[in-house]
Amino acid sequence: MTTQTVPGSDIQIIRDVERGRFKHALFDFDGTVSLLREGWQQVMGPLMAEMICNGGTPTPEIEKAVADYVDESTGINTILQMEHLVEMVRDYGIVPEDKILDAHGYKKIYNDRLMEVVRERIAKLKSGDLKPVDVTVKGSLDFVKAIHDRGLHMYIFSGTDRDDVQNEAALVGAAQYFSEIWGALRTYAESNKEMIIKAILGEHDLHGSEVLVVGDGPVEIRLAHEHGCVSVGVCSDELRGHGWSEEKRERLTLAGADILIPDFGEWDALVGYLFPSS
Repeated sequence: MTTQTVPGSDIQIIRDVERGRFKHALFDFDGTVSLLREGWQQVMGPLMAEMICNGGTPTPEIEKAVADYVDESTGINTILQMEHLVEMVRDYGIVPEDKILDAHGYKKIYNDRLMEVVRERIAKLKSGDLKPVDVTVKGSLDFVKAIHDRGLHMYIFSGTDRDDVQNEAALVGAAQYFSEIWGALRTYAESNKEMIIKAILGEHDLHGSEVLVVGDGPVEIRLAHEHGCVSVGVCSDELRGHGWSEEKRERLTLAGADILIPDFGEWDALVGYLFPSS
């Protein structure tokens, strides 16, 4: 596979796709638009290891198993990650059976720890110490607005809880561009990314190239590939908010991304590529 770039830009074209026919666009949120939850992996990984080891010191084997799973599960509903944690805790056999929590119990611990960081950022955003540009991927709001202005029907679909996604999208200034903001409900069966893609394709009688999927996780990119949608993989370094993350670039290439970008700093060139002049 030969990778090309959009001339004069850092936008990588992994495969040629049909462009300019888009009617609907699906965006992941965390790590794609918002950085309010940057560092969630550094919360979830240690929590998983702690739960597996019953508070003891994890072995290198356990640390690697946890790190690998957190990487590959980026983008799925949190409750599924916690269900997997239950399985890992049980499989390693360190925690007595009667002390093993269910997925919702582990999810509460994880959310409580993560929200300590998120609430601090939200407080700074509300006070003006941080601005939306400080807590979003570089150029993401410009790109979202540009796609919206093209007349596309816009949606957010996220593995984060729905109420949190809706609140945080409003806080960073993105909510105004989306007609629907979907997030996780109590169970995976109630709301998930595959369900949403299938519903949009079916309800609106769309063909794959009429749907644009934008995200930084392998889950949404893989789903886009499976359903023939056009995908933009956002390989963002979330700590900086811009520039390439090589780990994401590798994961999203393997997941089947059509286009790869480090961020939306060259959003105008990306829009020009996606909507070529007739």
